[in-house]
This record gives sequence, structure tokens and C-alpha cells, in this order.
Amino acid sequence: MAVAVMAAFCIQSDAAPRATWEEVTSPAPTVVNNFDAEADVSVTVSDGFIYISSEKPVTVKIFSILGQLISQENLKPGMHRIKLDSRGIYILRAGSTTRRITL
Repeated sequence: MAVAVMAAFCIQSDAAPRATWEEVTSPAPTVVNNFDAEADVSVTVSDGFIYISSEKPVTVKIFSILGQLISQENLKPGMHRIKLDSRGIYILRAGSTTRRITL
């Protein structure tokens, strides 16, 4: 029993930490890529972070350019950011908004 628990612990501790969204209370970066004035979400990329601002709860999904799901979270209203481990091109879907993101 103790061996199984220890093995499970070792497997979990070796896994790379997943990037998670964090709430931001400081002002948003100045360059905003709000491509659609009708959209309920604004997206900004600055200093390696992806920022999302929304006035209502939104489900955010980030995919690799090959379609692999990188991150999925339900965000509360406000400003949030995430820093991904790898540079590259990603597809971000937040609510009904879909954007190509380059880090």
C-alpha cells in the first residue's frame, strides 16, 4: 500500500507544472489587441504573458497550432493572465472570440 502511494507521488511530482491563469489587479498593458469591438473579451499579449479582460465569466481554452489543448479554465470577470512554458503560435478561444496568439 505504501509503495503504491509513493509511486503515485513520484509520478505526480515529476510532471511539469501546468500553466494556470492568475487574476491581475494592476493596470493592463497598453497594447490591446481587441480586434472586434462587439466581442465580450479583450486579449493582450505583453512580456510573454497573455492577458484577458472580460466583464462576465468566460471559458478560456488555449490550443497549440496542431490543435492540442494546452489550457482550459473558467475565469471570473476581470483581468487575468497566463505565461506559457513555450514560445510559439497558439489559438485562444474565449467565449465566442477566437484569436491567434504569437509568443
